[in-house]
This record gives sequence, C-alpha cells and structure tokens, in this order.
Amino acid sequence: MYGWIWRHLPGGTGAKAVQAVLLVALAVALLLFVVFPWLDPLLPFNEVTTH
Repeated sequence: MYGWIWRHLPGGTGAKAVQAVLLVALAVALLLFVVFPWLDPLLPFNEVTTH
C-alpha cells in the first residue's frame, strides 16, 4: 500500500517525502479532531469505577 501511494505522488524524492509527511499529518488530525471525538461517547470506557 505504501509503495502504491509513493508511486502515485507527483514530484521527486524530496517532494514525495514532504507530501507523505503531510498525508500522515492529515490522517492524524482527522482521527484526533473528527473520528475520536465522535466515537468517544459510544465507547464503554467512560464508566470506570474502582473498588
């Protein structure tokens, strides 16, 4: 999968590296700011009790 992405990014090696880092940053931001906040109320881990 990573090879496919690398082959389809335009530019030379340096430009591909920058684009790959930006893609990773975009994926992380999407997870942190959209997916995880949406998923948080649905998870059972909020009801933590200790005895």
